[in-house]
Amino acid sequence: MKQLLRKGLKHIVVEEVPDPIVTANHVLIRPIYSLISSGTETASIHQEGILRAVAENPSHLRKIWNVVKTQGPLRTLSEIKAKFSEFAVLGYSGAGVIVDKHGTVTNLEIGDRVAYGGEGTGHGETILVGRNLVVKIPDPVPFEHACFATLGSIALNGTRIANVSLGEKVAVIGLGLVGQLIAQLVRLQGGFVIATDLKADRVELARRLGADSALEGGTQFREQITALTDGVGVDCVVIAAAAHSAAPSQLAVDICRDRGRIVDVGAVELTFPWYDMYRKEIQLLMARAYGPGSYDPQYELKGQDYPLPYVRWTENRNMEEFLRLVSVGRVQIGPLVTHEFPLEDAPSAYETIMDPATNSLAVLLRYAASESANPVTDFRPKRKIAVAQDTEAAGIGVALAGAGNLARWVHLPNLKKISGAHLRAVHSASGARGKNYALRFGADYCASEYEQILKDPRIHAVVIASRNPQHAPQALAALRAGKHVFLEKPMALTKDECRELSRAVEESGMQLTIGFNRRHAPTYLRLKNELKKRSGPAVLNCRINSPGISGSYWMADPGIGGAILGEACHFVDLMYWLLESEPLAVSAFSLPTGKKDPIGENNLVACFRFADGSIGNLTYCTVGSRTSGGERVEAFAPGLGASTEDFKRITVRTSIVSKRSSWFARKGYAAQIEAFFAAIRQAKPTEITVRDGARATICCLRMLESARTLAPCSIDLDKELTQ
Repeated sequence: MKQLLRKGLKHIVVEEVPDPIVTANHVLIRPIYSLISSGTETASIHQEGILRAVAENPSHLRKIWNVVKTQGPLRTLSEIKAKFSEFAVLGYSGAGVIVDKHGTVTNLEIGDRVAYGGEGTGHGETILVGRNLVVKIPDPVPFEHACFATLGSIALNGTRIANVSLGEKVAVIGLGLVGQLIAQLVRLQGGFVIATDLKADRVELARRLGADSALEGGTQFREQITALTDGVGVDCVVIAAAAHSAAPSQLAVDICRDRGRIVDVGAVELTFPWYDMYRKEIQLLMARAYGPGSYDPQYELKGQDYPLPYVRWTENRNMEEFLRLVSVGRVQIGPLVTHEFPLEDAPSAYETIMDPATNSLAVLLRYAASESANPVTDFRPKRKIAVAQDTEAAGIGVALAGAGNLARWVHLPNLKKISGAHLRAVHSASGARGKNYALRFGADYCASEYEQILKDPRIHAVVIASRNPQHAPQALAALRAGKHVFLEKPMALTKDECRELSRAVEESGMQLTIGFNRRHAPTYLRLKNELKKRSGPAVLNCRINSPGISGSYWMADPGIGGAILGEACHFVDLMYWLLESEPLAVSAFSLPTGKKDPIGENNLVACFRFADGSIGNLTYCTVGSRTSGGERVEAFAPGLGASTEDFKRITVRTSIVSKRSSWFARKGYAAQIEAFFAAIRQAKPTEITVRDGARATICCLRMLESARTLAPCSIDLDKELTQ
């Protein structure tokens, strides 16, 4: 399919990318029209280049420095350079026809005319959208008007937050698309609308659309407000402008009456004169996107609606109501549309928006499906896109599954350095990201359908770095298709998955290794060598602080194992490897559960007993500060005390004290993937096996069980894998 993308910082391109695949609680839509949001979308186009972007947001420099400290200067420089050519998806408002849906969606049908929204949906010929961000279009509403539903719901939510009552005087500052819609909606609420903008044509448009007073901003504006309100000031100011300065917010304070309200819907610097805010006792209210449900993954991605008796106006219900108002002529859309372009001419559309001389307001993109008599039957998805000439390459053909940060920062750069390995394909649910990675790292093609790489005979190994719930199913499918598998941790989330993978490895004869990179990190290799010299049982203490795995971050979700199965599995494997002894039992306690944040299941202390008499303590928390350090591992044995910190430092204390440190973390990623390919070339078993992955998962499950039941849990790996 064709998709509009931003390339680098400012270039708009239309690229061929794989069509998406429908997922749970989602539908596939073939757009007829989509609307370019002149405020939100153009804010991410940095025409002046990187220096201006950094000057406007100095926090970028701090982010870069933090990355340098963890990844090193060369890798950081490589990523900064890549920013000038990588793709970003733009767009979040359109209308079209449903061409496919997941079985979990029961109240929409293929062929329905719908409007859709949602961050990241983009401007493309096929769009994957969550159920709660899709609404049916009333019959009288054409597609070119229905594609305003998303911006209309933003305006409607802002109007609801303003809580306008009959007769109140409401000033709307900024008459872009959202401001024009708010002005119309406030009038429907019975408010006296005072619309203002610095552009005379937008002021005139607001007057034509029914604003009670439309005033051009300037030196006379405050005096005009004084005259309109008998010197009292307006009851409410809605800021719908986009500006880097604080001028709109300061103007709002000036014209607001005592105990009035200011509602921010736009993107402006919110700096207010304290004394004036205090003296007038003004309320400041923020309107968040489309309404309740915005930025909630349970609502937007998993389809969990809010009960109407408790939350009357959700994102979805706001979209429906806006389209109803359009259908009965209460909100006018036609006069807002200034330009229309076919998708192929999208760069011209953005040039029009960015050129002040064009006086553009609403710019629409039109799709090929608009010329189809039946977009459903004409739908021919392409889920594999070539990005390089298809030539026969010698060596091991490799596919990457899961184009996330770990892949871009670690696995793909390391793969390029492996002699005899050729990156054949990149699989990603995001067509834009998959193509970006394929181009950058030299793959032959990208695919949104996993089956494409499984049936490719020139792919011999799959590196799986997708999200945790996909690990075991994707690894099973690859093994059964005759592919070797490098699988990121956790190997599995359940005992059943561990058993299935163990059987699949045995039956297929393929290699499977798990991404326990600490076994290859220099600090931990030194620690293991010291522990090999011990004359008796050891005491281990692992303390991990991961404040990033919290709140709405997907990996924090206890329903998919949370931080324990997803990350603490590293340290279960590490303790086993350091001791070379099987864990036999565990006792654990967690913080109180049932809270959204901190998530109790992710904050856990566990004590393990090992077969050789050693004991190990694992403390995993997400409530610490980012300045507390990430991980510290201590080991004590007769005559030995040793500790490592954050892959950078190791201290060994025997009869003498030895310390080593490095500037940057050396995490062992390159060595672990080189070991995997060496095992394939030499036809010998990998060091880290399916049994190691199963041990880590089962021990983590026992940790969570112990914390839940407040009782010790025994561990018998052989029994678990054979039952």
